[in-house]
Amino acid sequence: MRRPDSDATRPTVASLFSGCGGFDIGFERRGFRLIAAFDNDPHVVAAYNDNVAPVASVCDLTTETPRIQPDVLLAGSPCQGFSTAGKRNLDDPRNDLLVRAGTIALQVKPRVFVMENVPAAISGRHGSRWEKVEGMLVDGGYSVARFLAHGPSSGVPQFRRRLFLFAWCGSNTIRCDPKTVPGPSLSAALQDPDGLSGHDPVTLPTGSPEQLIARRISPGKKLCNVRISQAAVPTWDIPEVFGPVTDSEREVLLALVRLRRRNRRRTFGDADPVLPSVISQHLERCCDSDIKRLICGRYIRRIGDYVDLTHTYNGKFRRLPTDGISPTVDTLFGEPRLFIHPHFDRGLTPREAARIQGFPDDFVITGNRRRAFRMIGNAVPPPMAARLASFVREALLPSS
Repeated sequence: MRRPDSDATRPTVASLFSGCGGFDIGFERRGFRLIAAFDNDPHVVAAYNDNVAPVASVCDLTTETPRIQPDVLLAGSPCQGFSTAGKRNLDDPRNDLLVRAGTIALQVKPRVFVMENVPAAISGRHGSRWEKVEGMLVDGGYSVARFLAHGPSSGVPQFRRRLFLFAWCGSNTIRCDPKTVPGPSLSAALQDPDGLSGHDPVTLPTGSPEQLIARRISPGKKLCNVRISQAAVPTWDIPEVFGPVTDSEREVLLALVRLRRRNRRRTFGDADPVLPSVISQHLERCCDSDIKRLICGRYIRRIGDYVDLTHTYNGKFRRLPTDGISPTVDTLFGEPRLFIHPHFDRGLTPREAARIQGFPDDFVITGNRRRAFRMIGNAVPPPMAARLASFVREALLPSS
């Protein structure tokens, strides 16, 4: 049995773009000693110091290079410019912070450097920055490898995927394959949060459109017009909110769902508007009157000579499953128009989001809801970080 490490023998860790410390908590759980953390947001720095360790500082890493000498340096630079959930703006200035993290690593010279971002950071033209960091590190004498972590195999019950770069001093033959870590079920993660900080349930107002929609969405399903599947509940199945449709109008709507994805005219997007004559041809009957009524009912809209669905989002009011895997916890996870609780007609609370992320219950969540969800949603899940920390200590710092 391994004896507890003394502070003198524990490998040290510092983190860049630390946020509230999810990355760092995972490493501390695996015996690392936290010596410094840096972020430009005073709110998350305060949360880090109150909950993780009193070592975090407000720092503008775009211009400042911390004077630190850790064994392991972590970096979780902003992902908004890379993420497929956003605009993927190639010129977003935050994208350059990925390279900045690599530059600081070469100046600090840790034994191991671990960088995190979304998988889309290596897709298309955006990938040039990630490749630049890898090249810089190799030129600086490091071996490098990528690792894609998935939530369910990393101790968290959510469809979260994160890309990590390992850079270490030593053999380039080490296989970067951290051991799979089991985690709690979603139902276990959401069980009994009453009384914990950040748990402030807000039920949707009775009789409101949002509450009427939520009542129609079963666990594991979502409001969605652009897919025909068991998980999709179309707006025309909620007539008390969106208005009634006849059987023949429903037939037109289902035809439009299929045809807009099948009859492509553009090279971008995943669907195109459809000519009314094509719908009539598909259904082998004249659909003009049905289409006219659906336009008046705001189920369909005209786009020149074409028509398309009015609501073309791929899922809102996603009700989490009663068990299984949650959607990825992000900064908008508390918005009930996007995500709703498996059992109650309301959005999730910051504490419930933190539970799904794997934060401990003694992590105190303060501030308004928007800040809390931004803080929790931007974090590396502590169990995922702990999985990587075990690998770093066993394979990349074998003498520790």
